[in-house]
Amino acid sequence: KASFSSPRAAAAFHRASRRFRPFPCHPSECGERLLFEGGARYSRIIGGIEAEVGEFPWLVSIQAGNEHFCGGTIISEWWIVSAAHCFMSEEIAPKELRVVLGTNSLISPSLDIKGVTQIILHKDFQKSYMDNDIALLLLDTPITFDNLKKPICLPKQPGPSTWHQCWVAGWGQIKTGIKQPMETELMKVPMTVMDWGECLKEFPKLTTNMLCAGYENESYDACQGDSGGPLVCTTQSDKRWYQVGIVSWGRSCGQKNSPGIYTLLENYTLWIKNVTEMEGRPFSAKKITGSLEQKPRSSRASQFSEPDSPRFWLLLCLLLSMLFEAIFYG
Repeated sequence: KASFSSPRAAAAFHRASRRFRPFPCHPSECGERLLFEGGARYSRIIGGIEAEVGEFPWLVSIQAGNEHFCGGTIISEWWIVSAAHCFMSEEIAPKELRVVLGTNSLISPSLDIKGVTQIILHKDFQKSYMDNDIALLLLDTPITFDNLKKPICLPKQPGPSTWHQCWVAGWGQIKTGIKQPMETELMKVPMTVMDWGECLKEFPKLTTNMLCAGYENESYDACQGDSGGPLVCTTQSDKRWYQVGIVSWGRSCGQKNSPGIYTLLENYTLWIKNVTEMEGRPFSAKKITGSLEQKPRSSRASQFSEPDSPRFWLLLCLLLSMLFEAIFYG
């Protein structure tokens, strides 16, 4: 708790606190969803749930001709990660794409839209086996993070043996078998990561760059239009969200007891780091990879001296405000 040497200093502090409260002084942390407070609404999708505003602030809609065709995930201010198979068509050029961010509704009157300058597919992507099904999109301008737009954390390798809670979300079709329009509202389904060996029995072409996820005795699944979107999970001890997989392929949408196949993202953190460095928009693994380990508790003094500490940034903003008031208001 802060203490002040004079009533005037205290008054300046509280005025500064009120004035700067909305200002995002601290850099955005990956895997956070500060706006979301739970309380999901059940919707018309079979086996699915309508997502709440701010629940998946890292999820984006990738569009061509103003129509959604794949999902993607924010991993930094410049980069979106998605599935390579989304961009195999020779007709797709970066300048024809747009990325819609920070919304659940694709028909909102005000959308935050970014252009794309480069599409980078993994050089070892094999369409026949869907191995290495991962791509990066370089945006034309950087993302300004807020409560509706945040980067996801990428897990370290190896990831935990079990994930506590997992979800897939997207604007894809809600039925299979016939041509259906994409959804305009964001939908989500719960997922459970399955044992790789058991999944291999059902899918012989499964590789170690893939994982399986489904929901036992339920027809929860991703479908056409959800490709490229994230499978996100938390751990028992960590409230952050990590992108564990990328929606890749499967036997059929929503077939009972048949899992979906996802690109195992923990195998590609080094590839992502190398690609972003080569393209001139690098970011460190520390920024994109959340720590799955408990950080040691530090002293009160070190909490204020560490530049990454939220208290450091709050104190800096408040001190700058007090200095401003002292100079201009005497």
